Amino acid sequence: MRTLIKGGTVVNADSMATADVLVDGEVIALIGRDLDVAADRVIDAIGKYVIPGGIDGHTHMELPFGGTFAKDTFESGTRAAAFGGTTTIIDFAVQPRGGTIRQGLDAWHEKADGKACIDYGFHAIVSDMRDDLLPEMDQLVQEGVTTFKLFTAYPGVFLSDDAAIFKALRQTAANGGMVLMHAENGPVIDVVAADLVAHGTTDPIGHGLARYPVFEGEATNRVIRLAQAAGAPVYFVHLSAKDALDEVRRARDAGQPVYAETCPQYLFLTLDDLGHGFEGAKFVCSPPLREASHTEELWKGLISNDLQLVGTDHCPFDFHGQKEMGLGDFRKIPNGLPGVETRVDLIHDGGVVSGKISPSRWVELVSTAPARLFGLPKKGAIAVGYDADIVVYDPTRKHVLSASTHHMAVDYSCYEGRTVVGGSDVVLSRGLIVVEGEQWLGHAGHGKFQRRQPRRVAPSVSVPIEERVPALVG
Repeated sequence: MRTLIKGGTVVNADSMATADVLVDGEVIALIGRDLDVAADRVIDAIGKYVIPGGIDGHTHMELPFGGTFAKDTFESGTRAAAFGGTTTIIDFAVQPRGGTIRQGLDAWHEKADGKACIDYGFHAIVSDMRDDLLPEMDQLVQEGVTTFKLFTAYPGVFLSDDAAIFKALRQTAANGGMVLMHAENGPVIDVVAADLVAHGTTDPIGHGLARYPVFEGEATNRVIRLAQAAGAPVYFVHLSAKDALDEVRRARDAGQPVYAETCPQYLFLTLDDLGHGFEGAKFVCSPPLREASHTEELWKGLISNDLQLVGTDHCPFDFHGQKEMGLGDFRKIPNGLPGVETRVDLIHDGGVVSGKISPSRWVELVSTAPARLFGLPKKGAIAVGYDADIVVYDPTRKHVLSASTHHMAVDYSCYEGRTVVGGSDVVLSRGLIVVEGEQWLGHAGHGKFQRRQPRRVAPSVSVPIEERVPALVG
C-alpha cells in the first residue's frame, strides 16, 4: 500500500515546511515538493499539519489498584489513543511483590499481545527491589525494556527505600537503562492523611491537602542526590509541583542528566477541582492537582525545556462503581485519570493556540522527545526511513471534549464541555490508516511490541562508586 499525503505543512521538532509525504508499506519513503509518484491513496492535507504520531510514554492499561482495575484494556485504550493522534504508548508492567520483573512483563505481554491497536512498549515497575533482581535488569535492557520505575510513595505496596533506589540507579548507570521515579514522601503523606481523616476531612479534597508540594520537592531532591552519587541519569514521572521543578532545574543547570515530564491534568486542572464534594473523586490522582501557581510554573518548564515532555499517566476508573469505593475515606479512592485521547489536542490548544509554544515545540513534547528519551529511533519525526506513524492534523478545528463522544472506556471526562482548537483528521500507524474523521479503520493486533534501545551516553561520574568509597571513608 502506497499513500501520498499532499500539500500539508510537515511539522517536526526542528522545522516546518510545506511538502508531500509518500508512505510505502510501513515506512516513509519520500518527502518533497509536488511529488509526482504513483500511489494507491492520496490524502489532501492542504491547510493541515502533517506531524509524527504522538508517543505517550506514560499509560496504565488494566492496572490493578485497590481491588479493581483501570477500565481501559489494551484494545480500548490504544484505539482511544489513536483517535487522539497518538500512535505509540509505553505502558507499565508491574512486578509482583516477591516475584521477578520478568513475571510482570510476561503478564503485561499477555494483556497486550494480539490486542493493541497501535505500537506499544513497556516500562517495568519494580515493586520489590532486591539484590537478586539486579542481573535481571541487565538482561531486560538488552531485550528492549530499558526503563525501571521505582517509588518513594505507597508504603507497603511500591515504596523502595533509599538503598534500593541507589542500587537500581547504579545498575542503570552501567547497563544503559534509566530509572523513572515517582517522587513523593509516601510515609509522611500517610501521617498527614490519617490526621485529616481523624479530624473529619474524608472527601476527595483531603487527597490534595495531604500531599503537600514540599513532599514532592523533598523526594525529588533526595533522588537527584542519589542519582548524582550513582553517576546515573534519572527521570521523574508526572511532575506536578514547583517545589519539584525547582530541584530539577538546579540539577540540570549543574549539568546533571535529570529529566522530567508533566501531564495535562497539572496544566489544565487545579486543586479546586477536588473541592466539590465527592464529585472531586473524578480528579483524584497522585501526585494531586495543585494550586494554579504551580500550573504557571509547569508551563514555564515546558517552554524552557526543564520539562522535556508531556505524558498522560492515563489510568481511568469509572466514577460510578470504582471511584465510589472511596466514599467516606478519600484514601480508598482509586488513583488515576483518563487522558490518552485528549493529550495531543489539549497541548495544541493550551500551548500553540495560546501562543505559549510553537508547533515544533508541541511536536517535540508529544512525540519527538519521548522517542529520543525512551529509545525509539524510528519514531518521533517525519523523515525518510522512519515508521509511517503520521497524523494529518487540522489546527483550526474546534471540538468539545466530553464523555459522550470520547472513545476511552470510562464514564466521565476530566474536561467535560471544554472546547479545544485542533484535532486529528487522519491517523496512520505504520502506514495503515487507522482513523479517518470519526471512522475507526484499525484493528486489534495491529500494534507491535517495540524493543527500545539502551541509552548511549556515558554516565555523569566516570570513576566507579566502588573506587570512590574507600577514598571518601579513609
